[in-house]
Amino acid sequence: MLVAAPVHASGGSAHAARTIMLNETGRLHLTSKHGFTLNEEGSASGTIRGKIYLHLKISSTNHVTAEANIYPSGGSLTGYASASYHVAGPTASFSGTMSIARGTGGYRNAHGSGLSFIGAIARSNDAMLVRLSGRMSA
Repeated sequence: MLVAAPVHASGGSAHAARTIMLNETGRLHLTSKHGFTLNEEGSASGTIRGKIYLHLKISSTNHVTAEANIYPSGGSLTGYASASYHVAGPTASFSGTMSIARGTGGYRNAHGSGLSFIGAIARSNDAMLVRLSGRMSA
């Protein structure tokens, strides 16, 4: 769906912004671990496909924060998340929201907030499955 931006009074032209419904899945593996920060990389599939790097920081026994960098064809996206965190046996899970803060290339005007950010971590090897869904403008 295309949404037109307002025309500036100075006679400028309208710029179209794309609204993208995200429904992404990332399958990640641990690349390094520093204290309570897991650095993961893998592939994102769904609406936007590409390489994904995730830095997940376990900030307390029940809370995590994350920075995600996704590299689809033609640009990049960076997002920040905050989520509740729960450990149950061999699996840890998290659920919260993510905001898209910036983009480059074809995604240079990207932004979005309140995106659903959920995932699970296999505690045996710190492999991670992450899901992101919601509306983003680009």
